[in-house]
This record gives sequence, structure tokens and C-alpha cells, in this order.
Amino acid sequence: MRYVDEYRDADVCRRYASAITARATRAWRIMEVCGGQTHSIVRFGIDALLPPGLELLHGPGCPVCVTPLEMLDRALAIAAKPGVIFCSFGDMLRVPGTRSDLFCAKSEGADVRIVYSPLDALEIARQNPGRQVVFFGVGFETTAPANAMAVREARRRGLCNFSMLVSHVLVPPALSAILSAPDGRVDAFLAAGHVCTVMGLDEYRPIAARHHTPIVVTGFEPADLLQGIHMCVVQLEEGRAEVENQYARSARPEGNREAMHVVAEVFRVVPRKWRGIGEIPASGLGLRPEYAQHDAEALFDVGTISTEEPSVCISGRVLQGIEKPSACPAFGTRCTPETPLGATMVSSEGACAAYYRYRRAGS
Repeated sequence: MRYVDEYRDADVCRRYASAITARATRAWRIMEVCGGQTHSIVRFGIDALLPPGLELLHGPGCPVCVTPLEMLDRALAIAAKPGVIFCSFGDMLRVPGTRSDLFCAKSEGADVRIVYSPLDALEIARQNPGRQVVFFGVGFETTAPANAMAVREARRRGLCNFSMLVSHVLVPPALSAILSAPDGRVDAFLAAGHVCTVMGLDEYRPIAARHHTPIVVTGFEPADLLQGIHMCVVQLEEGRAEVENQYARSARPEGNREAMHVVAEVFRVVPRKWRGIGEIPASGLGLRPEYAQHDAEALFDVGTISTEEPSVCISGRVLQGIEKPSACPAFGTRCTPETPLGATMVSSEGACAAYYRYRRAGS
């Protein structure tokens, strides 16, 4: 299949759905770990095609959603400083911090700019040598290579006025944390195909073996998802726990070695706090000491800013697959995309935003 329409072919999807129903003999719980997959599942009603008892859980697959509240507050503190140009992808501007967001900061006079690449921020730094330019480096393994290249290039050019506020997170440690949780509910995972185009599949194999949990790397269209679910069900029914690749058209077992090389050159693995979940050991990336001159958190001394999540928002339980968005008492009332209480509602990849857009009544 080469075209999007083929991955949405209704007959193909029905055949996979029938195969899943015929194969599943008991209730299974499968978690997708990608916000794009979550939106496709809700938008196209993939879960409604599955047999009773086969449940899809929505995991922490949205990097905007898992960026911790304190990191938003650190971004706001930096953006408010005189002489700073704060650059970010657009999806971070309306994610709420404790009292405000970057969009409000911009309206109040902070120089906050939307960019489409960290290299855009690097160019802004070149054009404004008298000002400090900070890029908000957020994302999973997919965005880490480009951010690493920007930092490396800043060092090569001697652009001392460019720095990065790093909030990168890594998927495999999050899967281990979910499987180790006492209230864990996951029997198998649909892993995000685009993450594996960078990192490959090898890091998932010890997790699948240790927890005896199938992990299927999957694409984002309906046929992808249904095939991935079928592959999970077959493994579960046969008592297997392996890493399989449904997304072989793009993801290779070895990943992208050049991308991984530049990431390893610039970043090191660090503990990272996930919004609504808490700190997960070795689940993030931070700049190596040799790139400390480009570390915005240290340069602006905001590392001590720490905040607590609002108790009214259940996004942490949503991100762990414990609750569905419609279980939140604030869903669709106090919490909407226009007035979000948490990142899972404001992000275009968030589960709450998907339910609000496609299932306002909830289910």
C-alpha cells in the first residue's frame, strides 16, 4: 500500500476486525503509546470494531502532554526575562503552567515566537547577537536528533546567545514504569512507528521479555492499527511476548544510526519527571556537560522551580491508561480546549482533546 486511502480501506479494516474477533478468546487490554494513534482510534471508531472485552488503553504517547508542569513554569520564567527571545513549536504555547501559558506571556509583552524547526531559532540567534535566544526542546526520540543538531551547530558557529530548555523524554522507560506499577492494566503495547524509525526496536526487546508483554510497532492509519491489534491478540492467545514490526515500511530494526549518533553526542540519559505521572529513572535526555553553555535551565537558574499538579485534573491517570477522559468530572465543562486544565486537553495529540472533538458525549 502506498497511498493513505489504501490504509483506510473499509474492506481491509473489516477483515482485520473480523480476524481479531475470531482470534480473541478472552478479554485483553492493549495500550497504544502515541497520541496520533489515539486520535485515529477515536476518530475512526477503531475500538467500536473490536469484540466485547478487548479494551484499548490510551498511554503517555503525547510529548506535549507529559511535559511536566514545572517545566512550563521554567519556560515562562525564562520568557519573562529582559532581552530573551523564547522560541517554541506552536503546540506548546497554550499548554497551561501554574498560572499562565506562553501565549498569555506573549500577549503581555514577552518575545515568544513560534518556529517550525530548532534551526529557525538558531537563525534568530545569529540575527540577534545582542539577545539571548532560547528554544524549548520538547519531544520523544523523534525530535531529539534535530534538537541535537541545533545545539551542535550553535557550538560550531560560536553562537553563545543560543540555548535550549530541554524536556526530552524516552519511551521505553515509560513502558517499563507502566508495567511495573501496582495498578497496571496492560497486556500488550502498540508502539509508535515514528519513534522506532529513529531508535529501532532493540530497546523494546528486554522489556517484552522481562514483563512477558507483547510489543508491536505500529503505524497510524486504521488498517495499521487493526493489523497491529491483531498481531498483539495472536501473540497473547499463543502465550508469546515478542517485539514485532507492523510498520516495516518505515521502521527498521536498527533504526537510524546517524540520528542516534548525533543524539548520543549531544545528550545524555537523565531522570525525567512526566506530567501527571512523576519521575521515571533514566527516562529523559539532558545536555552533556561539554554543551553546558547552551543549557538554558542552568544559564537562567530556573532548575529549582518546582510545582504540584492540580488535583482536579486526572490527566495523569489518563496517561497511564487507568481512566478514560470522559471519566473526569471536569471533562467538557470546566475543561475544554479553550479553557484547558491539563495538557491532554490542549494538545492536538492529547487523549482528552480527541474525546472532546470526536466523542463529546463520552464513552
